[in-house]
Amino acid sequence: MDKNQKKMAYYHLPGLFEFFELYNVFLPLFYEHREYFYDWCEIGSIYGAPADCIWGGGRAGFGNCEAEEVLALMRKYSISARLTFSNSLLKKEHLSDKKCNSLCRLFNDSKDIRNGVIIHSELLLDYLKINYPYMYFVSSTTKVLTSFQQLFSELIREDFCYVVPDFRLNKDFDNLNNLSQIYKDKVEFLCNECCSFVCKDRKSCYESVSYKNLGEYGHDHHCTAPDSNDGYLFSKAMTNPGFIGIDDIKDIYLPMGFSNFKIEGRGLGSALILEFLLYYMTRPEYHIHVREKIYLDNMLDLF
Repeated sequence: MDKNQKKMAYYHLPGLFEFFELYNVFLPLFYEHREYFYDWCEIGSIYGAPADCIWGGGRAGFGNCEAEEVLALMRKYSISARLTFSNSLLKKEHLSDKKCNSLCRLFNDSKDIRNGVIIHSELLLDYLKINYPYMYFVSSTTKVLTSFQQLFSELIREDFCYVVPDFRLNKDFDNLNNLSQIYKDKVEFLCNECCSFVCKDRKSCYESVSYKNLGEYGHDHHCTAPDSNDGYLFSKAMTNPGFIGIDDIKDIYLPMGFSNFKIEGRGLGSALILEFLLYYMTRPEYHIHVREKIYLDNMLDLF
């Protein structure tokens, strides 16, 4: 990394479809009132999937806004849009799905800014590379890459522009720091995971979502991790050994040469997503300004 070049953190934000109404209010604030926000961060992408996408994975999508409307908002601010198509259980017969292909066609044809797909299935990857060549690909955290060798094997693949390792590799600094810059630029850290650090069932959990998106029920995963009944709590995520906070980003990851940070939250509510946007992107003295402008928007229902 050029030492004279300003080190920037690029956030990859959740809820492209799921929280469209929130971003429709937040993005004008971010770009028109840059003084509210840290000058060392930018929006790298916004990711998600609408409801009833069989290629979907990770979390079940629930957004119902029109894809054209979503892309228009992303184009307005030159933000890359990513489809979360990380279903791990796809078969050849699923590749012809009309809804998912229609979305990919629309996103692929948006030539003014390149859009991406977050992906798990090798079958889907091969299909998309042939049929939608203008899109880029992100290796999904649903692969649960928990060893550094697994991560490195994924990073050296030319198929992927970004790779999201399992959050339990977030603090493996000895190995991470030894990566060459070309690979550091591809690592996208999952910052705010709330799942137990000792969980051994993440693959089963993600597979359960993949089954549901395919319309196949009876494969429910019941989490046995401590405090799993509490659901997602940002306060609990902050105590997770894999948590990456803003001081970590500024003082450790950026100086080390990393620049891509993923914020999870597609399955959460927009009020909690706002808390992530405040914590990771907004100067503390302007939290109230952003909250007021968001909460006072009569068209936005955060609760």
